[in-house]
Amino acid sequence: MRALVVTGASRGIGAATARIAAGAGWAVCINYNSHAAEAQAVADGIRRSGGKAVAVKADMANEAEIVAMFARSDAELGPLGGLVNNAGYLGDEHKVEDFDVATMQRLWAVNVVSYFVCAREAIRRMSTKRGGRGGAIVNVASMSADNGGIGPRVHYATTNGARRTFTYGLAKQVGPEGIRVNGVMPGVIDTHFNDDFDNEGRNQRLGAMIPIGRVGVGDDVARAIVWLLSEDAGYVSGAMVPVNGAFF
Repeated sequence: MRALVVTGASRGIGAATARIAAGAGWAVCINYNSHAAEAQAVADGIRRSGGKAVAVKADMANEAEIVAMFARSDAELGPLGGLVNNAGYLGDEHKVEDFDVATMQRLWAVNVVSYFVCAREAIRRMSTKRGGRGGAIVNVASMSADNGGIGPRVHYATTNGARRTFTYGLAKQVGPEGIRVNGVMPGVIDTHFNDDFDNEGRNQRLGAMIPIGRVGVGDDVARAIVWLLSEDAGYVSGAMVPVNGAFF
């Protein structure tokens, strides 16, 4: 059993990924920042099912806390075999004309810089050139990386474009070191990420426009992530997998 770090795993896509990955045999480090009870509930559920999990608080805008999280995963779960960069920050909704620098700095720190820092820590542990056994990284982005998102979320969509570029580049960089890097781009997914901002039923309104006839759920994305982590995807690297019901 190898360890998997999943950032932003207290709710939504991250929590679903932690549960499904545990069922596939991973020992899961469940990262959270402000939802301790939810993260602990995910960890408890995995352990009740016979799996191995630990919930670890770390603010993705804080490098020292990220480093400490990986150290705790090492100590409690053993050798690292995978990373899912999933934590995200919407940064509220506003037009560019109302853009606030402080908000944007945190947005980029959580949505982009943390992906680099977490990948750095994972590579140091998994790289075959550093004595590791290889592994896999999956970066969670969004279809907004391609379409620019909705009007008041251009700032958020831009960070997803950076995540996509990072995935392509990192896959080429660390492939020779036994590490595969892929990403997923969820479409309309029914999780707290939109509900927290009360978009007046936005997801459900969009549901009628989705070709397969429904809004996605966290498990839809999580299953794609866990497949990309697995040996079944052993020749897949540098891919961005759309999980969108064919709604672009």
